[in-house]
Amino acid sequence: MVEKSLVIGAAFVDVIMDVGHLPTSGSDVTANLKSYNVGGCAFNVYGAIRHYLGADRVDLFVPVGKGQYSEMIRKTMNSSKIPILAEDDCQDNGWDICLIEPSGERTFITIPGIEQNWQAEWFNKIDLSDYKYFYVSGYEMENAESAKLLLDYLAQRNADSYIIFDASPRINYIDFEILDRLLSKGVIINANENEIGFLSDKDTLAEKAQDIFCKTNEPVLITLGAWGTYLYDKHGGKIIGTDKVKNIVNTIGAGDTHCGGVIAGLLEGNSFPKACQIGNELAAQVIQQEPGYLS
Repeated sequence: MVEKSLVIGAAFVDVIMDVGHLPTSGSDVTANLKSYNVGGCAFNVYGAIRHYLGADRVDLFVPVGKGQYSEMIRKTMNSSKIPILAEDDCQDNGWDICLIEPSGERTFITIPGIEQNWQAEWFNKIDLSDYKYFYVSGYEMENAESAKLLLDYLAQRNADSYIIFDASPRINYIDFEILDRLLSKGVIINANENEIGFLSDKDTLAEKAQDIFCKTNEPVLITLGAWGTYLYDKHGGKIIGTDKVKNIVNTIGAGDTHCGGVIAGLLEGNSFPKACQIGNELAAQVIQQEPGYLS
């Protein structure tokens, strides 16, 4: 049987604007509106896996609601032949203003939507036994009620399957009870250097990764931007390097795409170091384009 992944989370609309510098409190800056793109962590992760392996190895499980932004997402998913597995007319999808500085660094102002209010009936079309890897993001763990519903449901998955938890910039808003459930066997933690500090109080990066590994007994992945990925597993810790990118357009979707690349590599049967290398390579591709999604 071919192994598959279920990517759980959100589809958002990114309103992308270029700014010379970020505004400070009370200031006035001019922005250049670049585009409206469908994105969101889960959407971008799905894009990376589909780009690398094809659509038959991954399903996207994101709610699509009713409203201006939902219609943009629905149109994009339909045109890209992405099945919509959860629809509900109770609320619009979320969106964000993404401010891009000349360096390519991005800052988000997020307006949440339906993706923060998960409902049990949305799972009716999902058969957990179909999947080896399940992606979940810290964005969906921020709402404690939705997080408990998702984790209770995922607890019914096959014993030999894995959750890949992508910490996200919202990690510091997640209840400790939810984090404790995630720091357990069968959960692969993926985070950047800033986010990992909310999962361990140890001093160094290596100590934090080791501390988390001792709780999950699964590999720990820490993205290091231009330096690549720090991987800690049963063999210890090491950096999986990446080639330097000269033409950075922006960094939207870089972390998501990296995570999707890792999942794609694992689905292909690769080792974790090789999967991290694939994640590095796909992340390097996405930062050289405006959208955060690899088509």
